[in-house]
Amino acid sequence: MTVYSPPTRDQLLAIKVCAGIEELAQNERFAAAEPDMVEAIVEGIGGFAAGEWAPLNRIGDTQGAKLENGVVRLPDGFAAAYRAYVEQGWNAISAPAAFGGQGLPSTLGCNVLENLGTANLAFNLLPMLSIGAIEALEHHGSDAQKALYLPKLVSGEWSGTMNLTEPQAGSDVGALRSTAVPIESGEHAGKYRINGQKIYITWGEHDLSGNIIHLVLARTPGAPEGTRGISLFVVPKYHVAADGSPGLHNDLRCVSLEHKLGINASPTCVMSYGDNGACIGELVGTENRGLAAMFTMMNSARINVGSQGVQIAERALQQAMYYATDRVQSARAGSPDRSPVAIIEHPDVRRMLIRMKSLTEAMRALLYYTTGQVDRGTLGDDGAARRAEVLVPMIKAWGTDTGIEVASIGVQVHGGMGFIEETGAAQHYRDARIAPIYEGTNGIQAADLVTRKLGFENGAVFARLMADIAADAADEPALTALAADCAAIGTWMQNDASIDDRLAGSVPFCTMCAVAVAGWQMLRQKRAAEAGAAPALAASKRVTARYFLDHIIPEAQGLKAAAIAGASVLYELAAADLAG
Repeated sequence: MTVYSPPTRDQLLAIKVCAGIEELAQNERFAAAEPDMVEAIVEGIGGFAAGEWAPLNRIGDTQGAKLENGVVRLPDGFAAAYRAYVEQGWNAISAPAAFGGQGLPSTLGCNVLENLGTANLAFNLLPMLSIGAIEALEHHGSDAQKALYLPKLVSGEWSGTMNLTEPQAGSDVGALRSTAVPIESGEHAGKYRINGQKIYITWGEHDLSGNIIHLVLARTPGAPEGTRGISLFVVPKYHVAADGSPGLHNDLRCVSLEHKLGINASPTCVMSYGDNGACIGELVGTENRGLAAMFTMMNSARINVGSQGVQIAERALQQAMYYATDRVQSARAGSPDRSPVAIIEHPDVRRMLIRMKSLTEAMRALLYYTTGQVDRGTLGDDGAARRAEVLVPMIKAWGTDTGIEVASIGVQVHGGMGFIEETGAAQHYRDARIAPIYEGTNGIQAADLVTRKLGFENGAVFARLMADIAADAADEPALTALAADCAAIGTWMQNDASIDDRLAGSVPFCTMCAVAVAGWQMLRQKRAAEAGAAPALAASKRVTARYFLDHIIPEAQGLKAAAIAGASVLYELAAADLAG
């Protein structure tokens, strides 16, 4: 099924209730985010994604990106679809107004990416990375760099990437070996010669945008070892003149494309810089502070990768619903009428579909609650900014893990046909699998939660979050109990657990916390829907929220034992015995 029907109604509910867009619009900076504007954006990007990008999803999977004579070629239709995206201004929704953006809340920029990614996950990685590059340069670039690069990145005429990983340096970024040597004379005086190889560079080479602006981590001569000695450089594919026009090709190239499990239309490149000693880059910020600058981009990317869990789940859900409604097989058990019925009428299929729908809506609720906190942080609310930081590992880890679960259930709904590539259900499952890996594996996200985020204000930031859930959900015993468990485990991890014990329990703990926050937001949505004037929305949300509160919350409570079990059993066997 290539049809994508934008879930506009649920998106608008999440943006209103969970992100609190109306409250954000009361601030002068976001005053343009009035209800009519919000609705127009959500409906508009939904229609664009469904009409322009969704039909290319299957084409992209079967044709894939190809490297031919040093140039990456994209599947049929991608160039025209990207051109339409740029021409309609969708890349600029939440970008800074000073450089051609609309300056709207990041919540609305997130909705643009949600719709595009649900329509075509692989294609959506292109604008997602560009938005991260915009944020990194906006916060850490010089005035000259902002003026030179941001207008065309904001418009989408140029695209951006981030270059961290090297063959010997995966999650251990501090082990990277790429170098940056200062240039002391000549036309490039004050810049740097970049040399090194980077792997897994998403959309590192392609022919859709006029220039590609690479953000590259490298070491300067004499830099300290580890992460303390990393600097960030902006390295354009084509040199950029002072007037912003692209010039000659920089000394960089795509060596090869990775052959992947999924997201085949997204070129995952091995990039080589400085083969001829002439790759020129500019320092962003100050030397040895590159990782801090890159984390601005990575934090944005982690939220948007969490959104990919929502995206792939929504697409898998829609396909499963379509199939279950269309596929007629067997009479319903216990029915006096022995005529075959659509499989959506069978109890186990109904269970799977409601689980898929409930999980998808809960992920979306957590996503927009997170972006709403980010937007409040942008307005100067330090408490919201800190809460957003605590939420990021939850939406990234639980969102992407749950995206895989929903995509897997989608295959199951199709039965044997789900295992056949032609139906398309398998593509969603394959595409989903990368999301828990990149932008920091989900284990790293959980570790970040228990080793760093829990400690904000000596635990007060996390404690307030769980206290808010418990106070607002007093009429939901399972949810209040889960929030209390999370708070208690957080205190134990901070005060009593060893580092091994914390890390051993970090993944189940992160899941518990994410489910607690998502359940809270589903409860808030249910109340808002029931208080509104749309009976169909209220009825649907009542079911999905109830399912989440009565089924998913108790499952998360069951993770408590694993969260506090400690690490001893993990190390009872020596590595050689475990491997043998």
